[in-house]
Amino acid sequence: MTKELSTAGDQRRSQLLRGVLDLCLLSLIAERPRYGYEFVEALTESGLELVSEGSIYPLLARMERAGLVESFRAPSSSGGAPRKYYRLSGAGRAELDHGRAVWRGFTTQADRILAGAAGTEPTETTETERPTGEPTP
Repeated sequence: MTKELSTAGDQRRSQLLRGVLDLCLLSLIAERPRYGYEFVEALTESGLELVSEGSIYPLLARMERAGLVESFRAPSSSGGAPRKYYRLSGAGRAELDHGRAVWRGFTTQADRILAGAAGTEPTETTETERPTGEPTP
């Protein structure tokens, strides 16, 4: 799914992206119809350079089978063979709207937890303190 990962941070980003890549593609298609490589370029420009073409095409095919996107052929601007473009279907628009709402709710909840109590960073518990605040025997 992803290009070679160099750090643990990249691995975490890759895992997070894997869960929302379909929504990212639907959102990009909502802007305008696109062909396969344009997705990789747009994701890279947005800072999500971990996605390879090899992960885009199977996902687009699944989304097309599910009725979320429709494809059509159009001439290439470079004069080559016609390209396969993707556009949102009505079901794709509904899925994108629903997915955005779920994402906003999820990230709000995750942000709340990751920010710690009262919006501060969590403090470390010392070896002599139990989580309840009682000293260890």
